[in-house]
Amino acid sequence: MTTATWTSDEIMTVTAARSLRDRMSCFVGIGLPSTAANVARRTHAPGLWMIYESGTLGTVPDHLPLSIGDGILAETADTVVSVPEVFNYWLQAGRIDVGFLGAAQIDRYANINTTVIGDYAHPKVRLPGAGGAPEIAASCREVIVIMRHSRRAFVDRVDFVTSVGHGSGPGDRERLGLRGAGPVRVITDLGVLEPDPVTRELVLTGVHPGVEAEAVREATGWDLAVAGELAVTPEPTEEELSVVRSLTGAS
Repeated sequence: MTTATWTSDEIMTVTAARSLRDRMSCFVGIGLPSTAANVARRTHAPGLWMIYESGTLGTVPDHLPLSIGDGILAETADTVVSVPEVFNYWLQAGRIDVGFLGAAQIDRYANINTTVIGDYAHPKVRLPGAGGAPEIAASCREVIVIMRHSRRAFVDRVDFVTSVGHGSGPGDRERLGLRGAGPVRVITDLGVLEPDPVTRELVLTGVHPGVEAEAVREATGWDLAVAGELAVTPEPTEEELSVVRSLTGAS
């Protein structure tokens, strides 16, 4: 067994970054999605066109923004437009290739909760809320989700549907009139999940080095299906690790 020179968060971030292609337009969420998108732009996708909810188009920050209102996003953007223009002209019109989101909870059909844990009227935890995530999940051509894997986060049914993934199964997005394909990949610190093409339920399609499929199943709050041919994530390169660590401040 090889001793890893990287952490589970680092391989999750690198794997997510690899999901982005050069010259894509990417609507970036703050946090893990922002880190992964910026890693992609600094490595294999220098032409990645990053958009943040505050109206910054084509931004190239030299450090990770603290929020969508961080001045570095406006200072380094191709242009800054109003929030209504970002949503009405760019997002809702289907002009964005990929939406990159995080989540507090996600369920077997990739529905996302960032609103409350527990009953809505009397929640155990009140989360940051929706922001632009529902529109991103609805209208981007595809959605990638990045989050840490645990039974608390990967639940059979989310406590509140903030952003629709695949609803309750096949045909739900179409019935709701949602433009985009929805979540095509969920990347965690344990592996990669993708929706089954027929049932739309998330299936484990890949694991990171040293992770067994059963460990992922045990960390999931439903009976997670496993693909017949399970991929193993290639280890991060030295360049990728160097970029991740320079962005996050890790040694």
